Amino acid sequence: MSKGDCLRENLEQLYRQRSPSYLANDPLSFCHRYHNPADQEVAALLAAVFAYGSVKVIKGSLSRVFSIMDDAPASFVDRFTPGKHRQLCEGFKHRFNDAGDLLALFWALRKMREQQGSIEAFFSHFHHPQADTVEQGLSGFSTAVLALDYRPAFGRRGLPVDGSFRFLFPSPEGGSACKRLCMFLRWVVRPADGIDLGLWQTVRPSQLVIPVDRHIERISRLLGLTARRTPDWRMALEITTALRSLAPDDPVRYDFSLCHLGISEGCTGQPGQYCCSCPVNRFCRCAA
Repeated sequence: MSKGDCLRENLEQLYRQRSPSYLANDPLSFCHRYHNPADQEVAALLAAVFAYGSVKVIKGSLSRVFSIMDDAPASFVDRFTPGKHRQLCEGFKHRFNDAGDLLALFWALRKMREQQGSIEAFFSHFHHPQADTVEQGLSGFSTAVLALDYRPAFGRRGLPVDGSFRFLFPSPEGGSACKRLCMFLRWVVRPADGIDLGLWQTVRPSQLVIPVDRHIERISRLLGLTARRTPDWRMALEITTALRSLAPDDPVRYDFSLCHLGISEGCTGQPGQYCCSCPVNRFCRCAA
């Protein structure tokens, strides 16, 4: 058996062992509160764009966001009006994003759904079905979201020059790894498997790019999936290409499992007690 086949076998073992209990430490858990696909889609984008910082801080911020919308996120954003609902966002703060950014985000979701009927349809306007990856679609999507008319939210059509809303919608064109948007796409595109949601049909799982957070960055280096040092779009593509050789139709299949080696299992990249039982230790430079 080749080294690639052995790694695939071990990653499959890791995939089968992944625990739904890990969702408690993952922003994706907020999407599983809902059963309506439209609610799940809206919840997924909201949860993903604020998924930066510590797990505790993310969960706290998202709890505030989802308490505003009650049990129907899609219905809430469809009737959202900044002037009428501004007070609902007052006091919100997630690191350097504030109440104004949340207000604009709700408004952006309303405009996307008004214009195309769903976030999927809005995204698909920029995505080519035969593209190798979601890069082109993601670039067009972010550009279009940032170009929406934000006068009801900010009092001006364009975004404030020194504002922080742009941070929520990065683009591969700028070199960003776009971790949070790639994570959103994984949630909604991959087939429903108890973790991911399987909501979209217009993007194929084979086109996804792995979300590179600090855990995926570290673990991918340890497993030899990337030699790059900067967590940017080029690193994301390199890791995805390596994983595509193992799972051509579903290259981000192992993302949740690998990420939670760090988030939930405590992998720090340093030799420790966990290394002995880690399913991928035989391929890890740390354990070696």
